[in-house]
Amino acid sequence: MSKWIVCGGHEPHRVERAVLSNSGSRRQVAGRWKPPIQMTGAALLLALAAPPSLARDRGQYANSSPEMKAWFDGLRSGKGPCCSDADGSAVSDVDWESRNGHYRVRLEGEWFDVPDDAVITEPNRVGRTMVWPMRGYQGLSIRCFMPGSMT
Repeated sequence: MSKWIVCGGHEPHRVERAVLSNSGSRRQVAGRWKPPIQMTGAALLLALAAPPSLARDRGQYANSSPEMKAWFDGLRSGKGPCCSDADGSAVSDVDWESRNGHYRVRLEGEWFDVPDDAVITEPNRVGRTMVWPMRGYQGLSIRCFMPGSMT
């Protein structure tokens, strides 16, 4: 005897309403929330696994006077605070130039135009040219630039 005959052949099957309303709707609700919960869990794991990023203070300016450190910490350009001397880099005279009132600086072998609002306009108390580059999703940009004496 085949299963078709045992199951009733062409006879319609009756299904209880209680069975449909309980099992079908719960399964749909649970299935709908599964992907967002998995994505949230993955994002939390990535956030906890990422190392914290800290400002660079390698101690190279530990012997600076408190007045000079306070001056560096207060430097600002039109783009905002420059952070400190530990975040800036000294630039040799061959790696920057002034042309028609605008500055250019060579960083990592490539010339960058310094935005006018990134130029620090107060007198340079250290004498050397300094630049505060920032890496972002669009590449390297210049947050602050302090021209030197070019001697």
